Amino acid sequence: MTDLWQEWLIEEENEKLAAFQRKADRVAFLIVASDYERIDVEIEKAELREECARLFPDKLDLYEMIYESRFRRLWEQFRD
Repeated sequence: MTDLWQEWLIEEENEKLAAFQRKADRVAFLIVASDYERIDVEIEKAELREECARLFPDKLDLYEMIYESRFRRLWEQFRD
């Protein structure tokens, strides 16, 4: 593999990760600073999980550890 090709692959992966992170931040915002009902937040979380499965199928365990626990903690802190 050429260096240029590797750089392109890395850049592509970084772009996917940045887009995913923006979506995760949006879910966190919905929990913290919106009046979305719980069911609507759950739908957003499910869509984010599906996005993770599509983009990073081998990282679903990390998604569960990082994002689901983050969303749960935010819900407890700002909504309960």
